[in-house]
Amino acid sequence: MNFISQLLFLVLLVSSGYLIYRRVKFIKRNISLGKKKYSTSTDKKTRIKNLVLIAFGQSKMFKKIIPAILHLMIYAGFVIINLEVIEIILDGLLGKHRVFAEIGMPYYNIFISIIEFFVVLVLISCIVFLVRRNILNIRRFKSPELKGWPILDANLILIFEIILMIAILTMNASDLVLQDKNEYSSTGSFYFSSFMKPLFSEMSINSLLILERVSWWIHIIGIFLFAIYVSYSKHLHIFLAFPNIYHSNNQSLGKMTNMNSITNEINSMMGKAVDDSNDDVPSRFGAKDIEDLSWKNLMDAYSCSECGRCSSVCPPNITGKKLSPRKIMMDVRDRADEIGRKIDQNEKYDDKSLVGDYISYEEVFACTSCNACVEECPLNINPLDIIIESRRYAALEESNLPNEWNSMLQNIETNFSPWKFPINERSDWYKK
Repeated sequence: MNFISQLLFLVLLVSSGYLIYRRVKFIKRNISLGKKKYSTSTDKKTRIKNLVLIAFGQSKMFKKIIPAILHLMIYAGFVIINLEVIEIILDGLLGKHRVFAEIGMPYYNIFISIIEFFVVLVLISCIVFLVRRNILNIRRFKSPELKGWPILDANLILIFEIILMIAILTMNASDLVLQDKNEYSSTGSFYFSSFMKPLFSEMSINSLLILERVSWWIHIIGIFLFAIYVSYSKHLHIFLAFPNIYHSNNQSLGKMTNMNSITNEINSMMGKAVDDSNDDVPSRFGAKDIEDLSWKNLMDAYSCSECGRCSSVCPPNITGKKLSPRKIMMDVRDRADEIGRKIDQNEKYDDKSLVGDYISYEEVFACTSCNACVEECPLNINPLDIIIESRRYAALEESNLPNEWNSMLQNIETNFSPWKFPINERSDWYKK
């Protein structure tokens, strides 16, 4: 029976690893569909500092103190609890029971008690998050883009974690009762699960053995399923946050990257020197689809946790406009997934495009370019960069601008100012 369990565990491990590998390969290929050209003014020392403070330290999360503390509890629990997962995996491969205790790990019961402390923290945090998402009327969790799968995804992962945490505590509590009945070797008491012992103390030995093993299998199968599921979920940010923050551009938020070919043309018209070395004329101005964006824009999309902090501070979104920076990132990811699937199936995918079919022109032109979304994002994601590239495409490729913008641009071309009066009358207002 022990050999069968080991074989089953090995099959699950290899199968899960293969499915995760395929999904990682799919996502990596999709990100590589973006332009290879991406530059950052951030030096390596600053990147490492950002990695430590923002990715590991979650410094930007603490702009909202309550969710930050809850998220930190889950994050710390995720790291610490995986130490016991290592033991569970070794048990499954070697056919052992609590291999760390068998090899004589000092203070093993304290080690498990510390892990249980974080299990309880994660359990509390997940329950509070479920209440926040589904009972409290928090505006950023009620947005239209969250209807359907996104809200279900958020709830599923929380329920998933609650089940895993309960399985750990149940496994440990039934294990302690079996130790009292001399069925398992004594490891010493585990602090939190010891409070659950009375729930199982009247059960028969066979029932306890089944309960302990079922809890063990629920936890390890849950871990494998969680690892696969995360690669399809918004919780992919658990892993992508680190490379995404490391490669983020920390230049001044108000600084936009000009198109060299346009800049040179304007300088030439104004009689200024032209830098031909940087005159790289693109095949398309702006971004119509994901291939026109940079690979970093696509990594931003796959890193997005859909927390909605960007949209909650977006002036157009606050005032009821259609624009939602969170939706922009979700649209980019959905379009990348669609193109990736069609490439795998050797199907055409140019019947639709990112701008027009996923992101509307109304959204693109509602943006004020204030950078509030970029400043607020805890993962250093830049929705504005995508919006600007989409706007450039609409303006330069399709000449599809709002009438008010056309009037303003025409005034600038003829009067050198946004207003419809000659340049020599611009200062007359103060004489009146």
